[in-house]
Amino acid sequence: MTIATATKIEAILYLKGKPLSAGEIAEYAACDRATVEEGIIELMDSYARRDSALEVVETPDGYSLQLRTDFQDLVQTLIPVELGLGALRTLAAIALNSPILQSDLINLRGSGVYQHVPELVELGFVRKRRDNESRSYSLQVTPKFHQYFQIEQLPQLLDSEQKEQQLELDLAVGAVNSEQ
Repeated sequence: MTIATATKIEAILYLKGKPLSAGEIAEYAACDRATVEEGIIELMDSYARRDSALEVVETPDGYSLQLRTDFQDLVQTLIPVELGLGALRTLAAIALNSPILQSDLINLRGSGVYQHVPELVELGFVRKRRDNESRSYSLQVTPKFHQYFQIEQLPQLLDSEQKEQQLELDLAVGAVNSEQ
């Protein structure tokens, strides 16, 4: 096997961006399966020796070129999070009223909160804890929220009633914009 074959396999794994079986790689590389297996071993060894951020691994679905697990935290930091408008509004309500009981948030935002909160918790923007004084959960934004949105401190200029009025105004404007 030549270095060119291993390089070709590397290019195939990179371009496909998903795990591929040895048979699929052989088909794309126009070579036999044994050559592919040798090339994969050579690639795995090569990536291990150069202390690269990437690695070739065997997964249940096939071979994959991927970011080493040591660098997964960078993915969370560098790749923008896609939040829907509802989840973003829920996050804004939590941030403006932090900490807020989930039951109060539901009264403020509606039942969509049940879908938004787990997503926001999974993304690391919101911390959810059982409230000792009620049967609800206490929700508050995390340091990741402040870091990601580059907000050091939220303004505390509005009193509670003004916050609700502003949020209702924002929601009304958003509803009108979404109907257009």
